[in-house]
Parts: sequence; C-alpha cells; structure tokens
Amino acid sequence: MLKESKAFSGFSVDDIPKAKDFYEGTLGLEVSESNGMLSLHVGGGAPVLVYPKGSQHEPATFTIMNFPVANIDEAVDALASRGVEFERYDYPDLKTDDKGVMRGNGPSIAWFKDPAGNILSVIEE
Repeated sequence: MLKESKAFSGFSVDDIPKAKDFYEGTLGLEVSESNGMLSLHVGGGAPVLVYPKGSQHEPATFTIMNFPVANIDEAVDALASRGVEFERYDYPDLKTDDKGVMRGNGPSIAWFKDPAGNILSVIEE
C-alpha cells in the first residue's frame, strides 16, 4: 500500500517566519510557504515539511536533519560566517573540537540548532 508513496519527513517549530528566515536566508535552502507551513526543498527530491506548534513546540533532542558536505571545515566556516553557532560537546564518547566538529569517531560531524532549538548537522561524506 505505501510502497509507492512519496514519503517525506517533517518537524515542528515555534515561529514560522523565524524558521523561514533561518532556512532560506542563513542556510540558503529553497523554501516555499503554503497554508502556514514551510517546505524545505533539499537534494534528493522529497521536501521536508516544517509546521507550526507555537507554544506547544518542544525542540527535538536528536538530530532531525543531516546535510552531507564534501569538506566539514569549509562548511562549518561558511555557516559560522552567516551566524550559525555550533554545539560543543565534551562527553566520554562524544567530543567536539574548538570549531564544534567531532572527528575520528565515525564521519566528521558538527551540530547546530535552528531558531526553534531543533538539532541539525553537517556531516562529511
């Protein structure tokens, strides 16, 4: 029944205009708006739905979207120059460097948050 369905993912935010500004203006994604919701048009075809929950929104405590990049340092530097702040972790099994990049424990990856507090990442291919 669902085998041929063109499934897509979605997540909530507390402020659609702030989310649109971040995803379109800061991250440079193609964003469309309809019925009070956003569609993020990313590589791979299926859009990602961003829907409002207002004061009922609770940020995801896990990574909701990963952006594969060819060079983690170039991506982190470019995003940082646009005002993105990268998370810093110092746990026994998860440590990031001064730039916010975890290296040597799987692919290099750096996490950051959208204005609603949802966790995103850039991950080196």
